[in-house]
Amino acid sequence: MSGAFAGSLLLLISSMAFSWPVGAGGGLSAEEERARAFDSPAGSCLNWTPPDPTDMRRVDCAQPHLFEVTSNVDISADYPASAPPPDLDHWQDIAQAKCTPSATSYLGGKLDPYGKFRVNALKPVDSQWQNGDRKLRCGLQRIAPSGGLLPSTGSAATQDQSDVHDPGTCLELNGQKIGDPISCDKAHAYEIVGSVDLSQAFTGDFPADDAQREKAIELCAAVTKEYTGGADLTAKHLTPYSDTLKQESWAAGSRKVDCKVGAKLPDGSGLAPITNSVRAIGSTATASASATPTPTPSG
Repeated sequence: MSGAFAGSLLLLISSMAFSWPVGAGGGLSAEEERARAFDSPAGSCLNWTPPDPTDMRRVDCAQPHLFEVTSNVDISADYPASAPPPDLDHWQDIAQAKCTPSATSYLGGKLDPYGKFRVNALKPVDSQWQNGDRKLRCGLQRIAPSGGLLPSTGSAATQDQSDVHDPGTCLELNGQKIGDPISCDKAHAYEIVGSVDLSQAFTGDFPADDAQREKAIELCAAVTKEYTGGADLTAKHLTPYSDTLKQESWAAGSRKVDCKVGAKLPDGSGLAPITNSVRAIGSTATASASATPTPTPSG
């Protein structure tokens, strides 16, 4: 049973369509809980232990969770009883087409395409499809660069969609690409020291990247000083960085960006790996002065 559940979980970086076997009733309480979670109404939050979803369950949205239900969409008009189930690529397209409108409405009418949340869906497995289930369980999730799932706390419906991280989050360095959150005692690209709200400086139309970057660096200085205890980053070969927002994000209402600390390679060609936290307590961060670019994994 466990293998069947694990094998039915399909992970995609840009969109995830899940297949979830559902208990038919009269089974174990865990099966009943999975069945209840699979058919949850909008506003429900679901959690499980990746990568095996056998413990999928409803949780209070104030608790960490991996999926927030935004709607249940019937696609039987497009896929009658005689229609075979779509393949994975088509499921991805269906989820985006059918779930995006309801997810946008759920978020108050605006969805940041580069923001914190991605539109995804739970889909019926083949046996359910054959029994006539044509319901798509639409929802929102946080997705890591690798395509894995990140927990979210609090309802997406009441959150700022800005794609910011909690202070103390360190992001992996894969070659010169920024990867998933990773323990700060391992080599990483950046440590998030906080975030700032650009609406403090820009109240009108979308500001140019250079203007955003200049203001973000200015605002991040105080955040970085507080987080690091006033550490001399230059002496540690570390550099403060900040993000900027895309126009689509600005239009959706996102205004916050991360304040980060990283390190440059000696020749300035990219990022050098950092080990340990930049905080001025305990083990302090170190950047390799002789670091060379890490080869980007092939494939």
